[in-house]
Amino acid sequence: MGKAASKKIADPFSIGINLETGEMANPARHLVRRASDMRGHYADPAALEKLIKDQGDPLHYEVFEVPVPQEDGELMYCISKLQPGAVGGEFFMTKGHYHSVAGTAEIYLCIRGGGYMLMKTADGKSAAEKMSRGRMVYVPPFWAHRSVNTGDEPLISFCVYPGHAGHNYGDIETEGFPRRVFQANGQVVIR
Repeated sequence: MGKAASKKIADPFSIGINLETGEMANPARHLVRRASDMRGHYADPAALEKLIKDQGDPLHYEVFEVPVPQEDGELMYCISKLQPGAVGGEFFMTKGHYHSVAGTAEIYLCIRGGGYMLMKTADGKSAAEKMSRGRMVYVPPFWAHRSVNTGDEPLISFCVYPGHAGHNYGDIETEGFPRRVFQANGQVVIR
């Protein structure tokens, strides 16, 4: 059997997900990002600092992950819960990331709320896919991606990606994203 025989075989399991609140029962990891964690990601840094001061560093988003080995052949899945709000007219967003193993894809199934999945490649391509309840977004390999909440309730997504994919946030912190999503005159505008 070669290589496959040396890998420990994981046991099957199940886990509960509350589709209304976007929470996962007993997640292996619960990532919490507050407004202060989003420094360097918004177009208006002064507006972000004002939000942090005036609203006491509000919650931006959470990610609930399952206890899956981070290895080739496994499937990681999680719930992403992005709060509604804006910073200087720019809608709340996740930091965004490439995968550490760049040739891996990800699927997002929106289970509540609405917004966009912004995507980009290192060579300058960009895309924006609408997210709404029951709509699935496919993020191909080599594409960085971030969620943006344009609604007035949490944007909750169920995400699946290869267990060994990992997350590369550093390149986004230096490169940024070419497109942003704003509210202007009551309309959602992508620029």
